[in-house]
Amino acid sequence: MLLVAAVIWGLGFVAQRLGMDHLAPFAFNGIRFFIGALSLVPLIWWLKQRGSLTLTTDGLWRGALLCGGLLFIGASLQQVGLLYTTAANAGFITGLYIVLVPVLGLALKHKTGSNTWAGCVLALVGLYLLSIRDGLSIGLGDGLQLIGALFWAVHILAIDHFARRHAPVLLACLQFFVCALLSALVSVVLETTSWSGVIGGWQALAYSGLISVGVAYTLQVLAQKHAHPAHAAIILSLETVFAAIGGVWLLDEQLDGRALVGCGLMLLGMLVSQVPLRYLVKSRHQQPLQD
Repeated sequence: MLLVAAVIWGLGFVAQRLGMDHLAPFAFNGIRFFIGALSLVPLIWWLKQRGSLTLTTDGLWRGALLCGGLLFIGASLQQVGLLYTTAANAGFITGLYIVLVPVLGLALKHKTGSNTWAGCVLALVGLYLLSIRDGLSIGLGDGLQLIGALFWAVHILAIDHFARRHAPVLLACLQFFVCALLSALVSVVLETTSWSGVIGGWQALAYSGLISVGVAYTLQVLAQKHAHPAHAAIILSLETVFAAIGGVWLLDEQLDGRALVGCGLMLLGMLVSQVPLRYLVKSRHQQPLQD
């Protein structure tokens, strides 16, 4: 489920870029998360009729408001940042949450090994090569994606906490409604939206709403009910690879040699941060002898 979500999200960066040819960022997010929330209503009704859905309201709205608020901040930074950077850059920088999840987990008394710090160093060097320009400045779009990565990491930890206490599909639906409402409120104040823009961007909205939100985020919540947050983060981080593939394939984006090395180091850092070094050493010593 997490791998499917990673593929959907990676290609979703393309849809998000294309959608803003017709709609402003907050309007696009408001509509797509509202579509995603509505898409889960029939599933919730069906599960309730079958008796497969246990409704526990104690703390549910608190979880929905917190997860939805974090989702709103992360999605807003990501969507606005896409106005100023490529889908490939956005995917790789967003993927830094894989390093941030175990680091932030220290505050929750999660164990963090030396591999995490090694992964952080590799990822930061990669981020420098990918995003830092001459004069040690970072582009606005990449900067927004970097801040957003922090909120995606916190969102994963929040989902890990609440998905074990409440029906995942219901929690997913409610957090989508919260995110959609907050996005719509900001859009009403800051943006102008027309029906022609909505109609023009219907394909991007359909993918981003039904598939990226309705399917992928729900898969994340369902999977994290049974997965360790650090393990979930490494699988979800593969969205960076699919974002780069989608950007080059569908948007004709280009990555120069420096950027490719940076992407490679970031991906390596993400992987290293999740594989305890003692396991690598142990596996080497346990290699079978050759005849």
